[in-house]
Order: sequence, then structure tokens, then C-alpha cells
Amino acid sequence: MKLATPRWWYVRGRQRGAMPVTRALLRPLSWAWAAVTARRIARTTPSDAGVPVICVGNLTLGGAGKTPVAREIARRVAARGFSAHLLSRGYGGTEAGPLRVDPQVHTSREVGDEPLMLAQDLPAWIARDRAAGARAAAAAGAHVVVLDDGHQNPALKKALSLIVVDGETRDGEWPFGDGAVFPAGPMREPLAAGLARADAVVLMLPAGVTAPDPDLVKLFGGLPVLTARLEAPPPPAGPQLAFAGVGKPWKVERALQAAGCDLADFAPFPDHFAYDEPVLARLAARARQFDAGLLTTEKDWVRLPKAWRERVAAWPAQARFDDPAAPDALLDRVAGTAG
Repeated sequence: MKLATPRWWYVRGRQRGAMPVTRALLRPLSWAWAAVTARRIARTTPSDAGVPVICVGNLTLGGAGKTPVAREIARRVAARGFSAHLLSRGYGGTEAGPLRVDPQVHTSREVGDEPLMLAQDLPAWIARDRAAGARAAAAAGAHVVVLDDGHQNPALKKALSLIVVDGETRDGEWPFGDGAVFPAGPMREPLAAGLARADAVVLMLPAGVTAPDPDLVKLFGGLPVLTARLEAPPPPAGPQLAFAGVGKPWKVERALQAAGCDLADFAPFPDHFAYDEPVLARLAARARQFDAGLLTTEKDWVRLPKAWRERVAAWPAQARFDDPAAPDALLDRVAGTAG
């Protein structure tokens, strides 16, 4: 059974519901997690895939906007005339890969939701062995492999490593909480360790925020900071019952409200939640009470059974950089070594 992301992970200190006792009890497990991660990274010799690998990762366990940024980076690489292939572990899928994802054939249960979403636009692969997946993509004609996630995976030599960070700091929330590593907090590894292997930070700003929090930027120790945000089309007209099973579902609710959605109700689910008939039937019954439509994210929509996709509207979001020249300058480093 999957558990929802704890809100208290992202609250600093003893502010609102930070659950300091729970954090204290989980600290020893956090130290063990961090030690295992550090040892694995230190002892692994990265493999050269034969083509440049751009890693788009993060330091927390989800909800930063990593996959939309990976998609946009791949799109920008392709726009420069290179064949860009996306590579993911395929979290939640049954296939181990290496396997090229075919959205007309595969399901999210087989390849995971994010690879299935990415494959709508560009060639996408899944592989639990990321080095084998990158080599398979290169053999299939990739000039550049864009790795969706994998900053803590040392198996591949990376030409460029980008860290995606949630730049929303309102209402006492902080992207890294109090800095605690899982399970006491949202971090995959200590902040300093993760930043030491990064080339730049992509800070995802919420709607209405024009500049990043300067206290947050100070934490990045002089790394280049690119600001970006998610852009989405207007939500459907009329009342909507929205639902989302993503890293931070409350951010989807906020975004819909900010976009002017007539939100009759909102149902949060754990990240990568597998929707089945009983759950969807309950959502539909709840929507009928409000005479509302059903609305979800693009990532959730690809996890729906085919019979439900005609009944639920998808609300897609794309990452857009505030300064398009900033990512292009970083990609210039890769262009000279691409096929």
C-alpha cells in the first residue's frame, strides 16, 4: 500500500505540525539511508554510454517538477538538430528493460506513468539498469540521452547534471524541510552532497512569483540557478472534481485554483497511485453530486484504465524557462560532443 507524502516533511523546525517527535525517532534510519547512498555513489565507476547523458534529477522524493523539465530539455536538444532520447527507470512498471516505450502498446503498469507520458513527444526508454538503457538508446540512434531522474544513480557518466528544486516557500513550507533525509524528511541525500555533483539548479517557481526566495538561492553555493515554471492551458469550463496522485498533490490543487478552475472538490492520492474501478467509480459518484466534470494531471491520466480516459479530462503542464537562453548556454557544453 502506497502512503501519501507527509506534509510535515516540508515544514521547517517546529512550525505547524512539523511532528518533531516523529522526526527524532526516524533520524537513525535517515543516517543509515544517507550512508548507504553515499557509499554506493563513492564505490561505483560510471559507465560511458558512448553519447552525452544529461541528467535531470532532484534531491527530494518527488513533487519538484523534474519530469516536465526533462521533457523540455529533451525538446530543446531536439530543436538543435540532435536526436534526443529520454531514459527513465520506469518506476512502478513491471518491465525491467531496456525497452523503448510505445504509447500505443504499453501501459503504465508495464513501463510506469512518467515514461509513458514522455513517449507521447519523443523517443523514451525504460531500464532498471540505466547504463544498459543508455547504450540501447545510443544503438537505436540517440545523439543525446536525457535521463529523467538518476542524480543518485552513479552508473552513468553524465555530461551535464541539473537539479530541479521546488521554489515554493509560502505558508511555512520549505523545499528541503529541515534538511532531514528520508524517512525523517524528503531528502534523498544531504543537500551539500547532492549539490556537489550538480552543474546547475533549475528552480521551479509557482504562478505569481516573479523572483526566487533569496534565502533559498543562498543554499546553492554559487551554482548557476535557472528559474522556470509550469505552464498549463486553461482548465475546462464549469465545476470540476479534480484528483491527483503526484508527489505534492496539494500543489495541483493550488495551481488549479490559481488558474481559475471552478473546483468543486479535490481528491489527493499517493504518488504513482494505481487507479482501479472502485476508486474511479467513487470519484465519478462524488462528481455527480456537484454536477461536475472529472479532471486530473497528464501524469495521472496515463494511469487510468482506457475506458475511463474518455470520461476524465487531462490537464497537461509544460516547463518553461524564464530565460530560454540560460538552458541553451548549458546545452552548448553538450552539443560539441553529441553525435
